[in-house]
Amino acid sequence: MFMNTVLLPHAVVPETHLAAVPALPLPHGIEVSWARHQSEVREAQKLRFDVFALEMGARLPNAVPGHDVDLFDDFCEHLLVRDKATRQVIGTYRVLTPAQARRVGSTYSDTEFDLTRLRAVRERMVELGRSCVHRDHRHGGVIMALWGALAGFMVRNRLDTMIGCASIPMQHEGPHGMVGGGHAAASIWRQVKDRHLAPIDFHVRPRLPLPIERLDDTLDVEPPALIKGYLRLGAKVLGPPAWDPDFNAADLPMLMRISELPVRYRKHFLGA
Repeated sequence: MFMNTVLLPHAVVPETHLAAVPALPLPHGIEVSWARHQSEVREAQKLRFDVFALEMGARLPNAVPGHDVDLFDDFCEHLLVRDKATRQVIGTYRVLTPAQARRVGSTYSDTEFDLTRLRAVRERMVELGRSCVHRDHRHGGVIMALWGALAGFMVRNRLDTMIGCASIPMQHEGPHGMVGGGHAAASIWRQVKDRHLAPIDFHVRPRLPLPIERLDDTLDVEPPALIKGYLRLGAKVLGPPAWDPDFNAADLPMLMRISELPVRYRKHFLGA
């Protein structure tokens, strides 16, 4: 929670471990850190508002005008990528640890999916969310920097499983223009379930399902870059997408385990 403008550390290891980020080679001109003060969290929330509301048209609560703020933020750690020259936050993730999920009562993903089958891994499971990158910096370097810091956080905290909701905009760019009405989401679900579906023990159910059976799933549509990146890292899809009316998006439930990172990424992120 916020007290005296300082964001108290919520991680399950000492504070110095939270502040550290892996000594990975970063693209020139950016730096990665964990938010330590409320003002830094506000910078992340401002970037999220710009991307989700102004670019994507999401309907967000107006608790802090011009910022994306929800009840989970005070319980999360916030990872920041800055432009060294301008000091602007250009990328962010938030991370909800198992201890903090118990305090808030659930994860964000619980509000969209029935996660009953994940109960066996909850004590080692973090939730990643609200990932976004400034439109002028959407290159692989920023995402790789974020993922490297997240991998180090997982290892230091002795956590091994990450979950989250990966969004597919209902108006999705296809090879022949915009595809709307959920048809892109249905087509992407068909592709990923054939190649990347988790074992049945980990399947989850959407609370507000997308009506897949009434949609055209034969379209030639590529998954969004973030979903493709997760799949390259060995992530699995846990079931069909839920519809998120506030973000006008179809959310795919995804799970990734540190032990299943491909060797090349383990070497890059963990030096192992």
